[in-house]
Amino acid sequence: MARYSNLVKPRSPQLLHLQVLRSRQLSPHWMRVTLGGGEIDRFEAMGFDQWFRIFLPLGGDEGLERIPAKANKLFGYLKYLRIPEGVRPVMRNYTVRAFRPATAEAGAEIDVDFVLHGTGPTAGPASRWAAAAEPGESVVIIDEGLGFNPARGTARVVLVADETGAPAVAGVCASLPASATGIVLIEAPSAEDVLPVDAPAGVEVRWLVRDAQTPGSLALAALQELPVETAGTHYFIVGEQSLPTSARRHLVAGGVDKSVISFVGYWRVGAASPAPKSQQAQQGAQA
Repeated sequence: MARYSNLVKPRSPQLLHLQVLRSRQLSPHWMRVTLGGGEIDRFEAMGFDQWFRIFLPLGGDEGLERIPAKANKLFGYLKYLRIPEGVRPVMRNYTVRAFRPATAEAGAEIDVDFVLHGTGPTAGPASRWAAAAEPGESVVIIDEGLGFNPARGTARVVLVADETGAPAVAGVCASLPASATGIVLIEAPSAEDVLPVDAPAGVEVRWLVRDAQTPGSLALAALQELPVETAGTHYFIVGEQSLPTSARRHLVAGGVDKSVISFVGYWRVGAASPAPKSQQAQQGAQA
């Protein structure tokens, strides 16, 4: 199965240089980093689950200036890989958790929520960067648009995610019309990681606190317990690859048309992208 369903592409996917404005830890596994400044005025907010590629300068700011204009496309990505090891920024995919347009008192801002995986040398590069991010640090993003793509006039939704998909689902909820109805199923790695979600009154949000289960397993089981709705409902399923894969298979077997299922596999157990070798060596020396 494909990693994602049909995407809604942005009008102008371009490199945008931004800065860290501030950061704060929301819970044991959540760190919110607020970006702005730089070229933020060129960012076009689309709402819902708008996502982007972010380049983190773990090898210093020099690498940010060497990112090719279309690093999210095949040939641009190959050029990106030619940036020397130790200088090349780490690239990851993240979701706009919230966007605030500029006002007379302040510039526009983007909130990005990072899941904190592991600690110290065991943490992923993005988690480690987010945990230590300081105001004034530079990053580069490329807007990629939306994965949530319901048919016009859809009034009911079923949104399903593990913690990595929680920001996308929260963004969708915040963008839905007040008349929308539906159910939201979100996994959290601990009770302390259950965060408020702004949703229409007719949309029920259920947090599922996971213990030692595989990520996505509780959300999948909860979805399988719901009545399968074959008309008037759009499904949006995001998280570890097995969650959208299994959920989509379950829904289609129950008679749901594939066209009303939006899905994104954000990551896969056992296949997380490692830090560059130079950074791995540095981590080992500090451990």
